Amino acid sequence: MTRGDDAAAHLASGLGPAWPERAAWGTATPLRAWQSAAMTQYFDALPRDFLAVATPGAGKTTFALSVAAELLGRRQVDRITIVAPTEHLKLQWSEAAARAGIPIDPAYSAGKGKTSTDYLGIAVTYAGVAANPLALRIRTERFKTLVILDEVHHAGDALAWGEGVREAFEPAHRRLALTGTPFRSDVNPIPFVSYAPGSDGVPRSVADYTYGYAEALGDRVVRPVLFMAYSGELQWRTRAGDEIAARLGEPLTKDLTAQALRTALDPEGAWIPSVLSAADKRLSEVRRHVPDAGGLVIATDQDSARAYARTLKAVSGAAPTVVLSDEKQASKKIADFSAGDSRWMVAVRMVSEGVDVPRLAVGVYATTTSTPLFFAQAVGRFVRARGRGETASVFLPSVPGLLTYAAELEVARDHVLGRKVVDEGDIFAAENELLARAQAGEAASAELEAVPFEALGSQAHFDRVLFDGAEFGHEGQVHVGSEEEMDFLGIPGLLEPDQMRQLLAQRQSDRRIKRQRPDPEADSIIGELTTHEQLAVLRRELNGLVAAWHHRTGQAHGITHAALRKECGGPAAAVAGADVLRKRIDRLREWAATRKTS
Repeated sequence: MTRGDDAAAHLASGLGPAWPERAAWGTATPLRAWQSAAMTQYFDALPRDFLAVATPGAGKTTFALSVAAELLGRRQVDRITIVAPTEHLKLQWSEAAARAGIPIDPAYSAGKGKTSTDYLGIAVTYAGVAANPLALRIRTERFKTLVILDEVHHAGDALAWGEGVREAFEPAHRRLALTGTPFRSDVNPIPFVSYAPGSDGVPRSVADYTYGYAEALGDRVVRPVLFMAYSGELQWRTRAGDEIAARLGEPLTKDLTAQALRTALDPEGAWIPSVLSAADKRLSEVRRHVPDAGGLVIATDQDSARAYARTLKAVSGAAPTVVLSDEKQASKKIADFSAGDSRWMVAVRMVSEGVDVPRLAVGVYATTTSTPLFFAQAVGRFVRARGRGETASVFLPSVPGLLTYAAELEVARDHVLGRKVVDEGDIFAAENELLARAQAGEAASAELEAVPFEALGSQAHFDRVLFDGAEFGHEGQVHVGSEEEMDFLGIPGLLEPDQMRQLLAQRQSDRRIKRQRPDPEADSIIGELTTHEQLAVLRRELNGLVAAWHHRTGQAHGITHAALRKECGGPAAAVAGADVLRKRIDRLREWAATRKTS
């Protein structure tokens, strides 16, 4: 009997009280309720393939290693192979497995073929599998192997990755697939995932066990998220010499929205320094109650990341940790930041998925990457709950797509298959086709999407807060650094969701009452707005709330407008006066604060 066999025998009783520091607030048992339920379902069926979908921060690693320990203890498998998206995550998995009593080699190389008998398994990346699938297939065939596929949607990132995973692990005795976001923009089927046609006939992925964000929020396993949205005035120049001015958040074509977002995120403008300063104020407030709370800025590229770091140093007085994906010390930097109590980390993409830094409480979404998958993964970095009352705060640009993703945070998605991708050059064809079809109906300047442009300037304004499917804010333009902005930046760092909802509504109401009191100075400011402009602001606010209510409840916009008109009286919103529009806005906010959705 080898040392590996001895180690497997010692796991017959399972994990025991595994990692209490990873358990949810108030949890005394070794596993969370969803993990125990999923374990029961798994061992009742003992399937060859099992897909577990659990929201980021819920504890997929604990569940998978609990399954692995039980299978090893029962002698139903002899070895473990863990496949992760990145080198850093290989290390995290091996460290977690070591704490669970399962020694995993994170430095395994398919080229050398063998690993020490001290190990019960190996950890590799999807890229590593694609580079040498045959060597891993031979290893998989030699032992009764459990393959854990972490964030399995990455097996569809490239045809070579998916084919490599399928070739390497087709002979595996057991396969356990994990993901927090089981949907992709392309149509490549994910290996070892089952698909079934929906009511529309389109194939969708079928999970064996699902634990969504809404369920995890109810169980206090994850934090609720407070989204701080910022708009502002932007100016840029096209290569043709045309100067364009726009307000972030106003209806724009897709190409103009993309260029407006790039202008806002330009380090040389005033928008990003204003938002970083606001985020730092929010972090200071959170650290009053959570002293080690940290912040993360997700940047588009390395140049932007370095520039944002310089701004944060000037704002906070402390140099942030800068993590770049091509640095050899990237993993060590993340680990040091996670274990410390410094304020800020700035990174490019690589920390948007799978990186475990539980003390992250404030985020700035400062990247032009805006797919639903990336957004969900990015927000997932901030939602791991450590104690009761913690709330995550994520700052983001007022871009329609991002605001929609924020409003739909609790909606589960499945991977939908469409037209088959047939070669490497065709990987993004399906997504480009959908984008082209969407743009065909818009009156956009065709050349704006393709040509370079020069950012000329930007100014930021606080727009609104999104929380639990509802929106909160103040009428008119809210300037950065104003008392109105601090109404929301200064919210205490420890609040239960119901307390947060009540406080947001109260601060909004108090400010409205204060603004309605006779004030010569305030009257002069309000007087600068024409009746047309005031009505436009109110209609925009009402329509935004109706859209948020739709995302929360699924109720059609027209039905919501009709219900508001019935309760508050008055004509249709397009011709209603300011008093009627305010009544409807207040009534819809009451619904958001008091009504529960199924």
